[in-house]
Amino acid sequence: MKISIIYHSETGNTAKVADVIAEGIRKAGNIDVKCMSITDIDADFAKASAGFILGTPTYLASFSWQMKKFLDTELKSLNIDGKLCGVFATANYFGGGAEVAELTLIGQLLVRGVLIYSAGASKGQPYTHLGAVTRKEGDDFEKERAELFGERFGEKAIELFA
Repeated sequence: MKISIIYHSETGNTAKVADVIAEGIRKAGNIDVKCMSITDIDADFAKASAGFILGTPTYLASFSWQMKKFLDTELKSLNIDGKLCGVFATANYFGGGAEVAELTLIGQLLVRGVLIYSAGASKGQPYTHLGAVTRKEGDDFEKERAELFGERFGEKAIELFA
C-alpha cells in the first residue's frame, strides 16, 4: 500500500513535519510512504496511493495560495476520489489560524469525494481531531502528536484498504 504526503513548505518547517508524519505512518505497518512538495510530485506514486495527507503553512488563518493553486490545477489529475485523506498545518504561533486552514483544506477535499480521516476522540488522548498542528517545525510534544497522527492514519488506511 502507498500513501502520499503532499505539502507546500516556504521555510522548510512544513516539509520537516511531513517527514515526522511519514515516520508515524511507517510504524502502522507495511506502507510505502512518500513525502512530496507540490512543486515536485511523483504522479505515478501518487496515483497508486490509497491515501493522501496534505500539509500547508498557515497564512492569514488559511492555507497558502500555492496550495490553493495546486488544489485547483493539479490535484484532480492524481485521482484522489474515494481515497483516505488527512491534513496538517504549521503556524508561527497558536492563535486559531491553523485550525481554520485545516478545515478549509478538508472542505476542498470533501468536494472531491474523498474519505476524510479523523480519529476524533475515539483513540483517546492525545486527540488528533482535524490533523496535526505544529508551531514551525514543532517542539517534542508537537512532533510526537504529528507522528501519532501519521500512525493512526496508517492504521486506518490498512483497515480500509489492505
